[in-house]
Amino acid sequence: MEIKAAEAYEYPLLIKSILLSPIGDNPAREIVYRGDVRHSYAAFKERVARLAAALVKLGIGKGDTVAVMDWDSHRYLECYFAVPMIGAVLHTINIRLSPEQLIYTIDHADDTIVFVNTDFLPLLEAIRARLDKVKQYVLMTDSASSPGTTIRFAGEYEDLLSVAKPLQEFPDFDENTRATTFYTTGTTGLPKGVFFSHRQIVLHTIATLATLAASSGGRNISRDDVYMPLTPMFHVHAWGFPYVATMLGMKQIYPGKYVPANLLALLASEKVTISHCVPTILMMMLHDPSSASVDLSKWKVVIGGSALPKALCLEAMSRGIDIQSGYGMSETCPVIAISHMAPEDYSADASSQAEHRTKSGYPIAFVQARVVDPQGREQPWDDKSAGELVLRSPWLTQGYFKDKVNSDKLWAGGWLHTQDVAVRDATGAIRITDRLKDVIKVGGEWLSSLELEDLFLVHPSVAEAAVIGRTDEKWGERPLAVIVLKPGKTATADELHQHLMGFVDRGMLPRYAKETEVEFAQAIPKTSVGKIDKLSLRSSFPKA
Repeated sequence: MEIKAAEAYEYPLLIKSILLSPIGDNPAREIVYRGDVRHSYAAFKERVARLAAALVKLGIGKGDTVAVMDWDSHRYLECYFAVPMIGAVLHTINIRLSPEQLIYTIDHADDTIVFVNTDFLPLLEAIRARLDKVKQYVLMTDSASSPGTTIRFAGEYEDLLSVAKPLQEFPDFDENTRATTFYTTGTTGLPKGVFFSHRQIVLHTIATLATLAASSGGRNISRDDVYMPLTPMFHVHAWGFPYVATMLGMKQIYPGKYVPANLLALLASEKVTISHCVPTILMMMLHDPSSASVDLSKWKVVIGGSALPKALCLEAMSRGIDIQSGYGMSETCPVIAISHMAPEDYSADASSQAEHRTKSGYPIAFVQARVVDPQGREQPWDDKSAGELVLRSPWLTQGYFKDKVNSDKLWAGGWLHTQDVAVRDATGAIRITDRLKDVIKVGGEWLSSLELEDLFLVHPSVAEAAVIGRTDEKWGERPLAVIVLKPGKTATADELHQHLMGFVDRGMLPRYAKETEVEFAQAIPKTSVGKIDKLSLRSSFPKA
């Protein structure tokens, strides 16, 4: 029998609850942009209310889509809240897409208005004539001077906020209302739109916060941490961490462009304690000349986007960084798993710690994960029986925007198919071994490209390694390692091949790994979010 007061408040799970009821409500704590602009949390909340009012005045309402083209900034954080809090949809535009992809995503998302940083005006100018659905533009600028452009703006961001009367109350509506949209950066076909509701983002925030705060060993997060994202805010809500940081009431630092020396300077001056990034960004920071003078011993870093190489993990640990892996994808909002360190793990030797820290981790709260064979049968938890990782959780995207065919494929059998090959150990920890499309099939045997890359990176002369399979008449496919050497270091293809054979001889790799070939390159192509672009590599090295 249901017992409920007639006037009981239903409390829909809306993004406004993250902003308006933080766990650590310190109105004086700061939101900082590039070290130059500082706002207290009290001022931040008022600016969100002003932005919301400005959007309403511009005619933006429930269901309209507001697009943003900006560097990581306080403005972007304000859009994270103000746009969905009035019932509109936030489209975080990937500024690194090609012009044709930009045109497609802006049109496909039904963008009504675009907020654009001055730096991206030339890009927008070049495609504006083909943006039929966009009705208004708002300028975001860090300069007092007027930009040279033919675009007519509805206003400049700060000017609009200065004259807006703060919205006094944000409406309640269905928690399943779409809050955000962005586009995957797959290397084949057109980008696919993923979308998330208020309910999904709130639950993802709570589960991520609870999981990170529950970590033991004295290295968990708290409201006293200082947060700086090193994952672009256009990419999967910056992994959802800005929402987590705001719910905790953390001091937040937004760095603008990612320039390693500037990031390191902010890290030192603002006393940053927690960040997240792809391996490439961390490698750039560690190898920047200014890195040597920066104390990194109080910095916690979550690595995702691609596998954390053990060599990079060990290098980070040697600098005192508390590093751990996380796992997720655009379709998962994105955090699904995080590697945890128990108190006793910190007393293990560096190599054993790196083995633990580089695993994709344990599923976070509310996540069901299975590793299944092609028939959908769950694989044993033995750290060697591989299969596809499939998922269920309350925040997984319900499908691709306006794309039923691919949505049905994504959710075949009622589980979200990640297309990632994984194993689980006896404790349930997940280790991603490859993408289904990147597994190399040599003479009928599967070889993990990620495992091969990791072992090449152990060599002291190797800076970067990417392994692909290319067509071979005898073996079907044959592994090719594309290697970038460290500045001033030398190595031959034969030397690196012998290095790999050492792992074959010790039983750490199957015998088919001996068929691996080695090529050298000045650089390895990356996607717009910093992952290795293996499609481009396959085009460059199609056949043995």
